Amino acid sequence: MLELTPHIDDHSSEPKYLQLYSYIAKQIWNGTLTAGTRLPSIRTLAAHLHLSRNTVEAAYQQLIAEGYVENRSRIGLFVMPIEGGVKQAESGEKGAERELERELAQPLTASLDDEKDVFDTDAGIEIDFRHGNVDRERFPLIVWRKLANDLFRHRRDEALQYGHRQGEAGLRRAIARYLYQSRGVHCTPEQIVMGAGIQQLLMLICQLIRKDTHSIAMEEPGYDGARAIFYHNGYEIVPIPLEAEGISVQHLREQSAGAVYVTPSHQFPQGMVMSIAKRMQLLQWANDRESIIIEDDYDGEFKYGAKPVPSLQGLDGHGRVVYVGTFSKSLLPSIRLSYMVLPPWLLARYRLEFAAYEQTASKLHQMTMERFMTEGHWDKHLRKMRKLYQEKHSTLLTALSEEMGDRVRVIGQHSGLHIKLQVKHEYSEQQLIDAARTVGVKVYPTSIYRIKQEEDEQPSLLIGFGGLSLIQIREGVERLRQAWFG
Repeated sequence: MLELTPHIDDHSSEPKYLQLYSYIAKQIWNGTLTAGTRLPSIRTLAAHLHLSRNTVEAAYQQLIAEGYVENRSRIGLFVMPIEGGVKQAESGEKGAERELERELAQPLTASLDDEKDVFDTDAGIEIDFRHGNVDRERFPLIVWRKLANDLFRHRRDEALQYGHRQGEAGLRRAIARYLYQSRGVHCTPEQIVMGAGIQQLLMLICQLIRKDTHSIAMEEPGYDGARAIFYHNGYEIVPIPLEAEGISVQHLREQSAGAVYVTPSHQFPQGMVMSIAKRMQLLQWANDRESIIIEDDYDGEFKYGAKPVPSLQGLDGHGRVVYVGTFSKSLLPSIRLSYMVLPPWLLARYRLEFAAYEQTASKLHQMTMERFMTEGHWDKHLRKMRKLYQEKHSTLLTALSEEMGDRVRVIGQHSGLHIKLQVKHEYSEQQLIDAARTVGVKVYPTSIYRIKQEEDEQPSLLIGFGGLSLIQIREGVERLRQAWFG
């Protein structure tokens, strides 16, 4: 069996999956791993390196996405030839022949198991507690389709042209009104820039602030999707620990980061809501240092029994906050409509340096969303979804209490579409996930959101409920109790 022996640094600011990805990619480039070489399965490599399967799978998926390896049906992952490398290609042909001979001599069941590790990760899953899912059945598809069809009937020529580079003016006006009324955000439509998802906007922000800082502080643990964006844009990532009410401003003051990324309305993944006092301290830090706060309000529409806290942007009197929001959690992720609010000084820079950038969000979706908001459908939909998600949220908490009692601890239950579940068990995080799979339930790790792991931390899982029915939530919790506690 092929053995890979990378050095994975537990204390590095670089995520473990990226360390593993970089090691394998380098081995492919220098010819150590020749074309046709078969990589170990996720299960095998995770056990060999003492890593979680999620870490190995993330590294493999990155290699697949960049064309370093390919999936061969019912066999596994194989190294691809690097174009232009004659020696690589020649040795790869011989390597492929040898690997194929070995594969044909192995039982078919072993090959199927290896493929299942990488690609059939949801095989046998009946209840998926994925944190990013929403209730698709409640999306007002008939209304949305009618509005879109009306565009083609009455505004076809306009709808089929290039749009405004910052986003459609009518939609930006509607968003500015909504943000002021619901989140206390103070902005003009001209300050809003539309984008195709929060990650795309974060990439743009990275380019906008590059001359101001080379390091970005993040909550620890924090959103790995943002961390990956910052890392790939060349920023030093500075992890800042969390306190009961949000990021530790004291620790932040001790660092030299020129920007900080936070999720104050529903910290991801811990779930706490940043207090008003903590928000004022953070704004004071930004003003004193002339630093930048990136406020990600990814699911700020959903609160459960908690008094709404004004956005950081709405409290900011010195133009230090970039506010980022999305419609993905309240409508559908596939619509890909997000927005950011730039302070005036950054807006001026954006218009000076990025005026040639075309808009990435669909103009058709933008025009449809404008009418969806201005004709009252948005407010009606939000009221309905808030009520629905509150019922699902209550059902989940009740089921956990009844089925598991004090054997689990719920963290971050006051807002959003997920909770963090701390499980009092001798099982590790991965063992809890594996046990859940045996009863057809998928739950998710929280360790992947940390740069530095805490060995003595109680195993915790991320439990999303937005995409499940009330019956599925209750049954899923019952199955988890059976899997973990018998």
